[in-house]
Amino acid sequence: MSNENMPVIAALTKAVLGDMDGQKALDALHIAPALLAERGPAVSRAAFAMAMNVSLFDNLLRRVPSGAAYVADTLAQDRRISFDHGALRTIRLPEGPTGALPGGEDAFTRIFVPLGYRMATVYPLDRLKMTGRAYTHADHPDAIPQFFLSELHVDRFDADFAHTAARVFGTSRDPLDAQAMAVLDDYAAGRSVSFDDAVAALPTILSAFDRQHDAPDFADYQLLLSRSNEAAWIATEGNAFNHATDRVADVTALADCLRAADHPIKQRLEISATGRVRQTALRADSVERRFADGQVRAVPGSFFEFISRDIDPATGQLDLAFDTGNATGIFAMTRAGA
Repeated sequence: MSNENMPVIAALTKAVLGDMDGQKALDALHIAPALLAERGPAVSRAAFAMAMNVSLFDNLLRRVPSGAAYVADTLAQDRRISFDHGALRTIRLPEGPTGALPGGEDAFTRIFVPLGYRMATVYPLDRLKMTGRAYTHADHPDAIPQFFLSELHVDRFDADFAHTAARVFGTSRDPLDAQAMAVLDDYAAGRSVSFDDAVAALPTILSAFDRQHDAPDFADYQLLLSRSNEAAWIATEGNAFNHATDRVADVTALADCLRAADHPIKQRLEISATGRVRQTALRADSVERRFADGQVRAVPGSFFEFISRDIDPATGQLDLAFDTGNATGIFAMTRAGA
């Protein structure tokens, strides 16, 4: 399969999503010209990372009708989405891996680091018994979406919770095969990969952003939920893309407009300690999930977020940081009953 007549990111995205859906996903996003300039038979780590993000964005919109409606309205106003960051949630058991899956964030750092991501800052989320970490791309930090990767610490909960978590998440499978790992090894060694190898590996790597464990027993889900909304969310949704974020000029004005139009938006704006980062979000859409007893029940799914970032006067660059208080507030969007 040749990609020499179009940007590598476009060719790779279309190869995975199909021509029509791939073009639709690409048209929804503002992608930096420097990234689109890459052409040829090889795929750099930056191009692979951006194509992966475009595909994850497309997947999220398929699961989040409220987000898809916002994106459609935005495109109708002749503006594309500036994809700021996506978020993931993981589980860290007290010891060892999670079933066959590496524990906590390790399941994704083995993907992010070879693709050029570097851990920027650690954000303690003590109220949630979690830790968040921001991963920024080394080659294009303000053009390739960041990841906010969080892990929930099972050892900070009681024994009943720990036993239930081990039972639910211990069935996890490892989605990455030898072919995908070989591509990641090439990127880790500083090598580009062939277009055909990238096309073969990308769907497998995308499958890591999903639930890897068996459907939970409803009683186990209820116990997890009684201690942690976030653990219950991971029990049904796994490591799916938790949210995607549009970087906008004035999130306050946008929130007012969305609220006036009766969108399910958060009531309070989250403002960082510096005042430079302001965030809000739509409430998570409800999704139907089948539990181990065969019953289908409605639970919180993923959601869409909005952020404004100001220039950091110390650096003269866009402030790409996050904020512990902001993150804790945004996590509430997936609470059951929120």
